[in-house]
Amino acid sequence: MKGIPFMKLSGAGNDFIIIDNREGIVPPGGMGLSEFVANVCRRRVSLGADGLILVEPSERADFSMRYFNSDGSEAETCGNGARCIARFAYLNGIAGRRMRFETTAGLYEAEVVGSNVKVRMSDPQGIKLRFPLKLSSGEHIVSFANTGVPHVVFIVDDLEGVDVVGLGREVRYHEEFAPAGTNVNFAKPTGRNRMAIRTYERGVEDETLACGTGSIACAVVGALLGLVEPPVEIHTRGGFVLKVHFDLEDGKIGNVYLEGDARVICRGELTEEAWLGF
Repeated sequence: MKGIPFMKLSGAGNDFIIIDNREGIVPPGGMGLSEFVANVCRRRVSLGADGLILVEPSERADFSMRYFNSDGSEAETCGNGARCIARFAYLNGIAGRRMRFETTAGLYEAEVVGSNVKVRMSDPQGIKLRFPLKLSSGEHIVSFANTGVPHVVFIVDDLEGVDVVGLGREVRYHEEFAPAGTNVNFAKPTGRNRMAIRTYERGVEDETLACGTGSIACAVVGALLGLVEPPVEIHTRGGFVLKVHFDLEDGKIGNVYLEGDARVICRGELTEEAWLGF
């Protein structure tokens, strides 16, 4: 039985299966890529993860990153995934300590320092502050930023009392954000340079322990609303801290970096039984 080599990394509580696919080893014969991803990301019956990331060839950078949610859908990027793939590439000799890699959301730069990684992300687009959104529970005031993927941000006083899954799912599928949908974040400023957040992730369809692009969206929205100032420490649901660096000048955001841990959990080979028989 021929296996597929992998490493599993965790960034601030988001876990990812990462595979070097420069030789096109996935998906295995007779199976679609989306089905393969969904099967191996199933917890308890397979390896399980929030997402799967492929290292693929690039003509203008060290490599290209393809990111898939655990349901098999492909997304433009993932902030914590970007940090994890950077450490994977360094540990496997694909790139040096400083590197550049392609994503659908743009060209990223990264630096690996021990088990921490700092990635320069794309600048946020489509920012919209404090607009009304009608939901089943009434009208809510929300903000929006596309930080490589779309994110709605609620500023809340009671982070523990928020129905993250119920409210998040309703917003994720709201007609305002159709057809692609959106990720949904709930953020509470806890100091001039600190926020605590919870995130409902599109594609995972549940609350996750952290979200890198969501952390950036919350920090950027919070700064534009005058609630925090950079750099912003984001305290995630999993207890880890992500640091978001950026410039804010004349109401414009630039030079966005995401910094945090990218821990190696395990390495090995996926067997056929990890993706077949579901």
